[in-house]
Amino acid sequence: MNTRSPLINYINGTWTPPSGNSETIGVVNPATGVVISSVALSGRADVETAAKAARTAFRGWRETPVTKRIQYLFKLKDLLENHLEELAATITNESGKTIHEARGELRRAIENVEVACGAPVMLQGYNNEDVATGIDEIMIRQPIGVAAIIAPFNFPAMIPFWFVPYAIASGNTCIVKPSERVPNTMNLVFRLIEQLDLPKGVLNLVNGSVDTVDAILEHPDINSISFVGSTRVARIIYEKASRYGKRVQASGGAKNPIILMPDADPEMTTNIVSDSAFGCAGQRCLAASLAITVGEARNIFRETLSEKASSLRVGYGLNEEMEMGPVISGESKSRIESLIENGISEGAKVLVDGRNPKGDAYREGYFIKPTLLDGLHPGHSLVQTEIFGPCLSLMHADTIEDAIAMVNSGSYGNMACLFTKDGAVARKFKYEAEAGNIGINIGVAAPMAFFPFGGWNESFFGDLHGQGRDAFEFFTRKKVVVERWPDLWSRKF
Repeated sequence: MNTRSPLINYINGTWTPPSGNSETIGVVNPATGVVISSVALSGRADVETAAKAARTAFRGWRETPVTKRIQYLFKLKDLLENHLEELAATITNESGKTIHEARGELRRAIENVEVACGAPVMLQGYNNEDVATGIDEIMIRQPIGVAAIIAPFNFPAMIPFWFVPYAIASGNTCIVKPSERVPNTMNLVFRLIEQLDLPKGVLNLVNGSVDTVDAILEHPDINSISFVGSTRVARIIYEKASRYGKRVQASGGAKNPIILMPDADPEMTTNIVSDSAFGCAGQRCLAASLAITVGEARNIFRETLSEKASSLRVGYGLNEEMEMGPVISGESKSRIESLIENGISEGAKVLVDGRNPKGDAYREGYFIKPTLLDGLHPGHSLVQTEIFGPCLSLMHADTIEDAIAMVNSGSYGNMACLFTKDGAVARKFKYEAEAGNIGINIGVAAPMAFFPFGGWNESFFGDLHGQGRDAFEFFTRKKVVVERWPDLWSRKF
């Protein structure tokens, strides 16, 4: 049982408890069911304080040369590297993922810091001389103001870093609202940020829940919203923040299909697909949740995937031997099991059933082992429903054309993958598949930090995505200057 004081906010360079009689909620280790910390939730007054601090800091920060702004990011990268193991253990204990997955998440976070250090080049505009006689025209980029980041539970370190480094490198100030389910990671990150000696108010941490988010969306001093979560909430965020005049990028859910061709390498494909479907207990927006076998691939991969799913080692993520951890909460466990049961009631066949695992190691935590369902058809509810858990469903198609049609029939569009040795089939797939992230013999098509994380359709609301060039575009406004300097002594205009 946690006996420490609740986690609090970091506003204007100071650790500050929420104002008034703040509600406090416990943070549970999903592998053990034990409360490991608690967090005090913030209200509108706290958002007001953070927004005021960020707005006050903005003028001085935007006037700070970009070459100086990125020096703080160089220092932050070193701090993250030096505390990687401590951060990884924190991620594992509050989100449930394995220590290997937590380390990988941090690597991705650090990569975004590295890319953001390229701001002096990425923020450059362009110009033309003599667009008319004696007139020059230039385009410059300027920061938008105060940026707010509303982060999810499944990647407590990586996803905030899709946005924060780019925002501050571009001259903006920030407010980060982590998920109340996993506040410890950002708390530790801000303990490191405190060592940077950033100007007060440049980076602020506000813990909270729904009321806190509403206050952020409505506050007039906050200029942009970056959100990752479910499609239902992403749509609400996008609509409400837009109504209040904010720039928005809102990433939603996914139902990521993968196509398995008969010529795909059985061993490699099975290992990669298994990692995609069951890594992070399926709680990632790039988890493969629907496998479409084409032709003879049906018999090949039904067997190999069943064997692989049955053999994965599931347990407490701090054990280096574990390959999968628990889901985030008891509520999530019940929801996932209910969806699996619905699929079975609609005719799906259970090849591997991971529900209700036996043994002392699973008694207290929120464990579901890998689950594999077969025989789904386009009318199944699971074909369109994001499970967000360790469940992979199998469908069958006779041709690649039929398989691509199945891919494109979904409402989401986050990722689609293909496994084949045929270059012509691969080209057809990447040309026709309607998804923002495409994998060819890749199970998790996660873009590097210098590429945008590009969801389509109901997987993303907005225009500019997180990471890379898109992030610099999102966190700046373009200003075009047309100027004339007549030489009154020598020319007439």
